[in-house]
Amino acid sequence: MADAALHGKVTFVGAGPGAADLLTFRAARAIADADIVIWAASLVQAEVLDHAREGAEILDSAALSLEDVVAVYRRAHDEDLKVARIHSGDPALWGGTQEQLDRCVELGIEVEIVPGVSSFSAVAAIAQRELTIPEVAQSVILTRLGGGKTPMPEGEEVREFARHGTTMALFLSAARSGQLTQELLEGGYPTSTPVVIAYQATWPEELILRCTIGTLEETVKEHKLWKHTLFLVGPALSASGTRSHLYHPGHFHGFRKADPAARKALRAQGATP
Repeated sequence: MADAALHGKVTFVGAGPGAADLLTFRAARAIADADIVIWAASLVQAEVLDHAREGAEILDSAALSLEDVVAVYRRAHDEDLKVARIHSGDPALWGGTQEQLDRCVELGIEVEIVPGVSSFSAVAAIAQRELTIPEVAQSVILTRLGGGKTPMPEGEEVREFARHGTTMALFLSAARSGQLTQELLEGGYPTSTPVVIAYQATWPEELILRCTIGTLEETVKEHKLWKHTLFLVGPALSASGTRSHLYHPGHFHGFRKADPAARKALRAQGATP
């Protein structure tokens, strides 16, 4: 559909894990420009609405079905209005955005997506851990436990992903902590594998707990966690003693020459700096 045929605009705004000061400048501008702001009140702190202009219509998405939201988009098209649809975290992850995007295309509405800070990266920052440690873990798997409201596709079970032994970020899984523990162990993680549990990350109620897979279930149940909780799992959460080749004196790139002796040492280790 040609841009000239578009009427109205919907901007999907990634608001981050909750804290209003984790909004990007672009996100704040989108909210300020909007005639209508639809936000997830239970997942985003109310301070994000400080960016909304006076007189903007504010709607809580918790009370709206998809059909209700699409009706707002249709009105935006008919009246040439701007809508800021605020989602927690990043709209690309478990945001229910694609079904809304598809409706906007059908209606002939201009669409923009503003990325946001995902809760898994926020939790890593709070825990002060890098999730990709050289020689330990160079991948991060983002997933959730099966058995919830939305079925998991075949082959995407936690136990199957756990076989990689790398870092995992597990969303929407606290209510079934026993099943989560079982699948992580079935996938091959040792019971001593470190875990970071984060409840309401970046909110005033934030709670960060450290345990192992072996004590995951009892920790979750002790603190009565069943929603707004994310798990980071994997050996990278406690690893130390390795270093990246990027800043090794034997590594070279377009802005820095390698030290010959250090480069020779890296090659002797089997590296290709």
